[in-house]
Amino acid sequence: MKTTIKRFGLSALALLIFAAGAPAEQPVYPVKVSENARYFVDQNGSPVFWLGITQWQIFREYTLEDARTILENAKSKGFAFVQAMLMGVGDGTKPNVYGEKPWINNDPLTPNEAYFKNVDSVIQIARDNNVVLSVTLYHQRYRKYITVDNARAWAKWLAQRYKNMPNIVWSMTPEAKQEFVPVLRELAAGLHERDGGLHLITFKPDPAPYSSSFIHDEKWLDFNGMQTWKAVELIYPMVTKDYNLKPVKPVLMAEGAYEAGTEYGFDVTPLWIRRQAYYSYLAGGHHTYGHNDSWRVLPTWKKALDAPGAVQMGVLKKIFLGRNEWWYLVPDQSIFASGGQTAGQVLNLAARHKDGKWIMVYLAGKASFSINMNRLTAAGKVNALWIDPRTGNSIPAGSLSNTGIESFSTPDGWEDALLILEAPAG
Repeated sequence: MKTTIKRFGLSALALLIFAAGAPAEQPVYPVKVSENARYFVDQNGSPVFWLGITQWQIFREYTLEDARTILENAKSKGFAFVQAMLMGVGDGTKPNVYGEKPWINNDPLTPNEAYFKNVDSVIQIARDNNVVLSVTLYHQRYRKYITVDNARAWAKWLAQRYKNMPNIVWSMTPEAKQEFVPVLRELAAGLHERDGGLHLITFKPDPAPYSSSFIHDEKWLDFNGMQTWKAVELIYPMVTKDYNLKPVKPVLMAEGAYEAGTEYGFDVTPLWIRRQAYYSYLAGGHHTYGHNDSWRVLPTWKKALDAPGAVQMGVLKKIFLGRNEWWYLVPDQSIFASGGQTAGQVLNLAARHKDGKWIMVYLAGKASFSINMNRLTAAGKVNALWIDPRTGNSIPAGSLSNTGIESFSTPDGWEDALLILEAPAG
């Protein structure tokens, strides 16, 4: 069936299709930005931990059953967000596995209903699994077809179709260049006109580094995103820069080196994957993981769903959720009396609860360091705990005073380590 969009509105035919094809349920858990603009919350105001995974091709290169496998696996690992490109990688004109192209005659104003019914189903499967899809509706490679002239109508069509699907964040992914600002503004305007700002909008430059470099002040940009490719040494300074910007917005390290990636000139090991993630979170940001075989849709993609790095991202999430009011994390390198390290590839980073209820220290390699214990507010003794980021297994590191300076060395044989200091439970 052909769906035609008028350039300045929706045709009666399109409205009929929306009524017949779009879910009727009211949104129950759209993700919003927290009151302090540092993290994400659900509709009830409960904090949501952004642990994302890239599955750029899920709408185009996988069958519906394969998409279900991917999303169910993501949920089981603790990934609450999946980043996907609506028309897949490329210029936006390639057909999906069922032979359906996104647009009739490659025109975004005549979307192909058969293609988008498959998209509908994938989004519903994600919803059934309580997974939010960060959907890229525009990439620089789409620019031949999505232009300033048709961008608003295209975005309005999408926003109308999916306004009752609460598990969506909209994203754009061109280079961080001023030439793209007009089309980004048109896309954002179209989304807001049809869904009233219900869904968050973000931006992840590709390949340029971060959105804040040129559009941070745009009111439609709800949170910043960045891509660091293979440069793990850029994560901490880039997230820190965005963390300190005004107005305050959440910052997402949205794409780094892919586990088992083949294009970087070195092996992207699980340790590298863990470093990327902990650097993001300890700097006060959020993080998305990816695996080479998934985004390239290699024959080994299914095995890659259970790759060590993916499993260890689930370990990371459990560690953070185990902290009292984890969402009040504040980066604080003054926690170190000695041994902190914020430059290079192998870092030693620290953060704390805003009121000093706990301290988390990440050591990206073997390290000896000391901690200013007065950064904790707990009265009396403080429990110290080592956690192995590979497994989540922990060993006690003693009961300590919250005064003075304490020295530590990472456990023997560990690749990296977490030190947790917090008041005893109860």
